[in-house]
Amino acid sequence: MANSCHTCCIYLEILPDFLEAGFFFLASIIPTNNLTRNSKMLPTTSINPRDQGNGSLNTRASARHTAGAKRYKYLRRLLHFRHMDFEFAVWQMLYLFTSPQKVYRNFQYRKQTKDQWARDDPAFLVLLSIWLCVSTIGFGFVLGFGFVEMIKLLLWVVFIDCVGVGLLIATLMWFISNKFLLKQQNRDYDVEWGYAFDVHLNAFYPLLVILHFIQLFFIHYVILSASSIGYFVGNTFWLIAIGYYIYVTFLGYSALPFLKNTVILLYPFALLILLYVVSLAIGWNFTKALCVFYTYRVK
Repeated sequence: MANSCHTCCIYLEILPDFLEAGFFFLASIIPTNNLTRNSKMLPTTSINPRDQGNGSLNTRASARHTAGAKRYKYLRRLLHFRHMDFEFAVWQMLYLFTSPQKVYRNFQYRKQTKDQWARDDPAFLVLLSIWLCVSTIGFGFVLGFGFVEMIKLLLWVVFIDCVGVGLLIATLMWFISNKFLLKQQNRDYDVEWGYAFDVHLNAFYPLLVILHFIQLFFIHYVILSASSIGYFVGNTFWLIAIGYYIYVTFLGYSALPFLKNTVILLYPFALLILLYVVSLAIGWNFTKALCVFYTYRVK
């Protein structure tokens, strides 16, 4: 047990440096084509109250900013890697851990310059997909899966857990925010569905890193052990990860100046803490349950 604790301490010491090195390694190997714009990372600007809504556009501008036009532009850039700003996406990922408010400040800047809240560059989605695939393969390796089982797990996690659940959550939050949180019911003021999906991706990324990467170093040595330390450490990882998801989601919707009462998005914290305390009291190991569920999926 002493050797396991010593090993975990070593992992915790080197983990921050490893993550930071990984971020800058990605930024250095992925091509970018607009260094002048990248030098202005996460700009901060003052917001004109007259421009805080989605705004009315003239006929010609409206044609360029329809949902279909935005979707076509986004999907077209998805097929051209050299047109994506991967360096900026890496910086956003780093800021989601250190200062997520700065990420949403950039969304406000995009609204002023491009008249849309949602991302118009799929680079963040591409990098998130890479993180998801690598971490899922690592999870399968830790659980001792074979090649075929690992491919099945990867398909499940990517298309069901990430894409499917993400579309469901984004649609639900889009409906709730437009139905109940708008300060005034006006078609010039609404939450874009693409922005709701971006908020989910922003919140999902820290959760993914905590549960699918950092936690891997502790599964065999600590979390799956028979002692109470195992489910305490594992459930604490879940508390931090889901708590981070709730907080980043709250920041995303509170950044929209035409929404009200966004503090209610923090209310799930109470249920999360209650569930955490109950799980410790009854010895329910969330991570062990996840491992059993993943194994059941691929068998």
